[in-house]
Amino acid sequence: MGNCIVPYCDGPKSTNIRWTLPAVCFVWQTAMIILFGVFVRYNGESDAHWAEFKMARNITSDIDNDFYFRYPSFQDVHVMIFVGFGFLMTFLKRYSFGGVGFNFLVAAFGLQWALLMQGWFHSLDYTDGMIKIGIENLINADFCVAGCLIAYGAVLGKVSPVQLMVMTLFGITLFAVEEYIISDLLHARDAGGSMVIHIFGGYYGLAISWVLYRPNLKESSQLQGSVYHSDVFAMIGTLFLWMFWPSFNSATCDHGDGQHRAAINTYLSLAATVLTTFAISSLSQKHGKLDMVHIQNSTLAGGVAVGTAAEFMLMPYGSLIVGFCCGLLSTLGYLYITPFMEKKLKIQDTCGIHNLHAMPVGKLYLLYLTPAVQGGYQAAAMCVAVCFGIGGGTLVGLILRMPIWGDVTDDNCFNDEFYWEVPDEEEIVVPVLEYNNHMTPNKHTDM
Repeated sequence: MGNCIVPYCDGPKSTNIRWTLPAVCFVWQTAMIILFGVFVRYNGESDAHWAEFKMARNITSDIDNDFYFRYPSFQDVHVMIFVGFGFLMTFLKRYSFGGVGFNFLVAAFGLQWALLMQGWFHSLDYTDGMIKIGIENLINADFCVAGCLIAYGAVLGKVSPVQLMVMTLFGITLFAVEEYIISDLLHARDAGGSMVIHIFGGYYGLAISWVLYRPNLKESSQLQGSVYHSDVFAMIGTLFLWMFWPSFNSATCDHGDGQHRAAINTYLSLAATVLTTFAISSLSQKHGKLDMVHIQNSTLAGGVAVGTAAEFMLMPYGSLIVGFCCGLLSTLGYLYITPFMEKKLKIQDTCGIHNLHAMPVGKLYLLYLTPAVQGGYQAAAMCVAVCFGIGGGTLVGLILRMPIWGDVTDDNCFNDEFYWEVPDEEEIVVPVLEYNNHMTPNKHTDM
């Protein structure tokens, strides 16, 4: 990526989204209702005619319903999408509302569109032309949304909610197509979505950020950092993601030993990543102090990297090696690659998604674990994910450059005040002080 895109957002812009955001939400939600009414029905396991379905499939017990196996994993993944990703994006000192709030908006719309797009590719019943959905479809829809939320991290604080909705609409569509190519045509193994979700989502967001390059973003530099409490909130997101990542990587594996291994391998890889991240973060500072940016992000790299081969016979020590290496690579990425990308490639990556999600170096180990033919398919799948991410992101970025989306100027980025009713801090602090003064006993009169 070179510096061939003319910078945008130089002049004054209106951030009034009073009409555009409601129009997009109402029209698109109405479209979802119509499309679901026309195309979507329950699958056999969630239909009222479950008894007939059991008889036809020779199922002897209700416990054989996939719901009872998948729902705990679905709930874990669902928490990751709304709580984990949401709070991870609250690190900016004046953009916490936007981080968690717009994450909520994007995910709620994205999962509906994902059920349709993925349904047309994977769950279409050709006998009646209907998409049949069940619990596994909900998990896959959350996976699809995860790719868009990863992309959001690259443009966090620099785009309007309307732009985010457009990003999600196209991102879900691109995801469904590249997922179909990778899983159904190339038959690549990618249990935890390291390629389909993380590489695609990472490069999709980076390409959009490149096209939307803001040359004067330093004018908002006072808001790009964090404060003590915002980093604590972001760490909540990290811990939720870290704890539930074994469910993420094993949620759609076949029941049995493969699913069991996926959870174990992810668990161990994540544990090793934490120690490596703390070590490199401390070594990188003159006085050995830790950088919260590294701890919030690089500690998750083991879960991302092991995802592709999570169900393989990595052996426990192999999982630890993967986590060790990925913690090292991700932390070094925050130290050296992110500054290089902004200075030389003109890619302003707010959350550093390249180092956690997009960087495929940690996934190449898979090529050495598979036979030559399958390894070729894995490499081809990785190329598909990268091409869809960069190509799709560039095209979508050009659409988002249009001056109709209500995005802020360079000097007003990373500020909730343009899209949210933000309470005045004095309105919060003063009453508390008055209450404390009122309740403090007077030592002269109370004795």
